[in-house]
Amino acid sequence: MDIYEILRFLPHRYPFLLIDRVLEADERRFRAIKNVTFNEPQFQGHFPGHPIMPGVLLIEAMAQASVAVVVQQPEFKPGMLVFLVGVEEARFRRPVVPGDTLLLEGELLGYRRGLGRVRVEARVEGELRAEATLSFVLRSESGGRVA
Repeated sequence: MDIYEILRFLPHRYPFLLIDRVLEADERRFRAIKNVTFNEPQFQGHFPGHPIMPGVLLIEAMAQASVAVVVQQPEFKPGMLVFLVGVEEARFRRPVVPGDTLLLEGELLGYRRGLGRVRVEARVEGELRAEATLSFVLRSESGGRVA
């Protein structure tokens, strides 16, 4: 999926759209990339003189990439929203800095009636930088949970 396809299923826009491409996705697994660049707004203050991508934004990038498997589920319809509702077992192994290409890989652990969990790893040049298990809920345009 290129950026135009991503924009169709994610409501995020600059400066909060944190994935650049989905390399592959099916109903169980996904691979996506985030190109980390120095001109992103968070690097002005985190940290001046030593820019590091904040952990909360790493989690958000993982969550956005995870939507690539959610849109493959039969219940998903255009216009539905996917909300992050839980973060477990999050670990930050090494910093992510401007110039890095973040590879986000994940697997759907379970999905039932609009609720799901994914295990996601973030790597730079093959080296594990962060990992987490994320829970999500799929919502209809009217805000109701998918039954």
